[in-house]
Amino acid sequence: MNYEQARFNMIEQQIRPWEVLDNQVLSLLAVVKREDFVPPAHKALAFVDMEIPLPPQSEPGQCMLAPKVEARILQELAVQKHEKVLEIGSGSGYMAALLAHRAQQVITLEINPSLAQTARDNLQKAGLYNAEVRTGDGAANLAKAASGSDPLQGPFDVIVLSGSVAEVPASLLSMLKVGGRLSAIVGFDPVMRATLITRVAEDAWRTTQAWDTVAPRLVNFPEPSSFSF
Repeated sequence: MNYEQARFNMIEQQIRPWEVLDNQVLSLLAVVKREDFVPPAHKALAFVDMEIPLPPQSEPGQCMLAPKVEARILQELAVQKHEKVLEIGSGSGYMAALLAHRAQQVITLEINPSLAQTARDNLQKAGLYNAEVRTGDGAANLAKAASGSDPLQGPFDVIVLSGSVAEVPASLLSMLKVGGRLSAIVGFDPVMRATLITRVAEDAWRTTQAWDTVAPRLVNFPEPSSFSF
């Protein structure tokens, strides 16, 4: 397989037509080798417009997001070199790798221990040492951080949820700096919205929802009750 040709085709045929036009993002996608973050069994699918399942298969839903979704999230966040980033849902470490190239520091949380170790190994092989993978339940860690019992060394300039949630927890918004941005995929299958929330003042946030997509749920984030009268 000609990886460089496949990478070029991915950028030009999938990502650029999906309104990802930031040259810095496009150049980064050409540099970070996505195939090195894909499980060996699915390496041939590294540049295909689809989610790629991640082991262990005993926990369905773990996946790499489609390339165009990752690229557009990265473009909208506009991460800067002085900024500190928190990611929930490390997966294979690919999104953390992209973020690490743009940011000063990345902390990424992964609930599955074997997947967390895979992400660490992949980031190390890529020579990225400003991205720290922590094993743990992102939802539980956020609750502890909000109470002050388990600080995540916030606040953060950027927070990325690499998966979907029913709603963005207030505890997560409280960890944003003023001027900070949070990206999440919010809603319920089959209609979810890519959501960008900016903290514009100490007690004020601005929310935009520019495009539709779907993604597997992040584990243990709250779901509204389905009970109704």
